[in-house]
Amino acid sequence: MPHAVIFDMDGVICHTNPFHSKAFKQFFEKRELFPTEEDFALHMYGKNNGYILSHFLGRKIEGQELLDLEDEKESLFREIYQSQVDPIFGFMPFFQALRKSGFKTAVATSAPFANLELIAGKLDLFPHLESALASEHVSKHKPDPEVYLKTAQNLSLEPSQCVVFEDSFSGVSAAKNAGMKVVGVLSSHTKEELPVCDHYIKNYEGLEVDRIHALLDA
Repeated sequence: MPHAVIFDMDGVICHTNPFHSKAFKQFFEKRELFPTEEDFALHMYGKNNGYILSHFLGRKIEGQELLDLEDEKESLFREIYQSQVDPIFGFMPFFQALRKSGFKTAVATSAPFANLELIAGKLDLFPHLESALASEHVSKHKPDPEVYLKTAQNLSLEPSQCVVFEDSFSGVSAAKNAGMKVVGVLSSHTKEELPVCDHYIKNYEGLEVDRIHALLDA
């Protein structure tokens, strides 16, 4: 029976949050705003740009203004991050082991597709993905399950045949709302800060493909 592993990107494939913080700091400093790391932890990590910008700018940001501001901030991020792309420890060997044992693999991120192109491009993941969805491909963001349900459709699989790797509250919620098993990646949050997951990892070192089979069979 075919199975799939679906990865979120930020905090799951690469630990990008510190670089998003840098980009947002530069973006907000231009506007005389100086959020703290604590503000970011509460209102940036795992959130979509519409929420983040509306929260910090203190008014509803939507439509063309959202697209323009998002583009400005994400361009800053890509500039800062392009020479720093580095997967979370053990990710590449684990990803390759999944492919060898016949798993379909996919990425489902709330980030713009240009960020996915940067990261998946540098890591040469695209030839090995059956689906790659970013913020432009959905109308409803996590915790809505749309991105995961669409991914399952792309893979021609049922949600019950998919395991998701997620690191944020909204992401874990989205995967659970889609009816999928979830591995919590504790890169930016503690176990207590996430909804209950089926398994937890700090990084991919020592994670066996058998563990994923066991989750699917449970």
